[in-house]
Amino acid sequence: MTVAWTALLIAGLLEIAWAHSIRLTEGFTRPIPIIVCAVLTIAVLLTLSFAMRSLPVGTAYAIFVGIGAVGTVVVGMIALHEPITVVRGLALALIIGGVALLRLTEAG
Repeated sequence: MTVAWTALLIAGLLEIAWAHSIRLTEGFTRPIPIIVCAVLTIAVLLTLSFAMRSLPVGTAYAIFVGIGAVGTVVVGMIALHEPITVVRGLALALIIGGVALLRLTEAG
């Protein structure tokens, strides 16, 4: 795995943390969670932009969003006891399959 792909993976993981940090702000009324959310926003953008220096923008962004979407749903199901259904599982499998196919079609 190259540095760019590693940065993209890190950006996706930061995206998961960022998405969950929004909920903790309680409508952007709690100062500390707002600061955490802002710091995560900056970290996500910097890491993603670094990855996009050498990866195709469309592929990098699609994979980044896929990591964030799947990870956010999985964390929600595990940590927040959100519903686990066959349809949600199928949706996640489709996202993962699409992301994997994009990765396999890219050189580097």
